[in-house]
Amino acid sequence: MTNLNANWVAGSDEGDGQFELMIVTEDDQKHVVRASAAAVSTVVALARAETVLAWDPTNRTLIAANLVGTMSWTTAGGAADS
Repeated sequence: MTNLNANWVAGSDEGDGQFELMIVTEDDQKHVVRASAAAVSTVVALARAETVLAWDPTNRTLIAANLVGTMSWTTAGGAADS
Protein backbone atom coordinates (compact mmCIF):
# COMPACT_ATOMS: atom_id res chain seq x y z
CA MET A 1 0.00 0.00 0.00
CA THR A 2 1.38 3.40 -0.93
CA ASN A 3 -1.41 5.73 0.20
CA LEU A 4 -4.32 5.66 2.63
CA ASN A 5 -6.89 8.47 2.56
CA ALA A 6 -10.05 8.90 4.60
CA ASN A 7 -12.97 10.93 3.30
CA TRP A 8 -16.10 11.77 5.23
CA VAL A 9 -19.31 12.04 3.21
CA ALA A 10 -21.95 14.13 4.95
CA GLY A 11 -25.31 12.54 5.58
CA SER A 12 -28.68 14.21 5.90
CA ASP A 13 -29.20 16.84 8.58
CA GLU A 14 -30.09 14.08 11.04
CA GLY A 15 -27.52 11.54 9.83
CA ASP A 16 -23.94 10.99 10.86
CA GLY A 17 -22.58 10.59 7.36
CA GLN A 18 -20.18 7.88 6.26
CA PHE A 19 -16.43 7.49 6.00
CA GLU A 20 -14.76 6.08 2.90
CA LEU A 21 -11.17 4.86 2.90
CA MET A 22 -9.26 5.07 -0.37
CA ILE A 23 -6.38 2.63 -0.51
CA VAL A 24 -3.79 3.00 -3.27
CA THR A 25 -1.65 -0.08 -3.85
CA GLU A 26 1.89 -0.30 -5.22
CA ASP A 27 0.50 -1.04 -8.70
CA ASP A 28 -1.47 2.28 -8.56
CA GLN A 29 -4.85 0.57 -8.22
CA LYS A 30 -7.37 2.49 -6.12
CA HIS A 31 -9.74 0.67 -3.79
CA VAL A 32 -12.56 2.43 -1.91
CA VAL A 33 -14.18 0.86 1.14
CA ARG A 34 -16.85 2.31 3.40
CA ALA A 35 -16.10 2.30 7.10
CA SER A 36 -17.66 3.42 10.36
CA ALA A 37 -16.15 6.24 12.38
CA ALA A 38 -14.92 3.67 14.93
CA ALA A 39 -13.22 1.62 12.22
CA VAL A 40 -11.57 4.70 10.72
CA SER A 41 -10.30 5.73 14.17
CA THR A 42 -8.69 2.32 14.54
CA VAL A 43 -7.14 2.40 11.06
CA VAL A 44 -5.74 5.89 11.67
CA ALA A 45 -4.20 4.73 14.96
CA LEU A 46 -2.61 1.72 13.22
CA ALA A 47 -1.33 3.89 10.36
CA ARG A 48 0.36 6.26 12.81
CA ALA A 49 1.90 3.42 14.83
CA GLU A 50 5.05 1.46 13.99
CA THR A 51 3.08 -0.96 11.80
CA VAL A 52 3.12 -1.94 8.15
CA LEU A 53 -0.27 -1.85 6.43
CA ALA A 54 -0.97 -4.04 3.39
CA TRP A 55 -4.17 -4.34 1.35
CA ASP A 56 -5.47 -7.69 0.06
CA PRO A 57 -7.94 -6.64 -2.66
CA THR A 58 -9.17 -10.17 -3.34
CA ASN A 59 -10.39 -10.64 0.21
CA ARG A 60 -10.95 -6.90 0.85
CA THR A 61 -8.73 -7.19 3.92
CA LEU A 62 -6.47 -4.56 5.46
CA ILE A 63 -3.51 -6.29 7.11
CA ALA A 64 -1.66 -4.58 9.97
CA ALA A 65 1.72 -6.25 10.42
CA ASN A 66 4.38 -5.77 13.08
CA LEU A 67 2.04 -5.03 15.99
CA VAL A 68 4.53 -7.04 18.08
CA GLY A 69 7.79 -8.16 16.47
CA THR A 70 8.68 -7.86 12.79
CA MET A 71 7.47 -9.99 9.90
CA SER A 72 10.32 -10.80 7.48
CA TRP A 73 8.37 -9.62 4.43
CA THR A 74 8.14 -6.09 5.89
CA THR A 75 11.88 -5.44 5.92
CA ALA A 76 14.45 -4.90 3.19
CA GLY A 77 15.74 -8.29 2.11
CA GLY A 78 12.67 -10.05 3.50
CA ALA A 79 10.68 -12.75 1.74
CA ALA A 80 8.58 -10.22 -0.18
CA ASP A 81 11.69 -8.78 -1.83
CA SER A 82 12.77 -12.12 -3.31
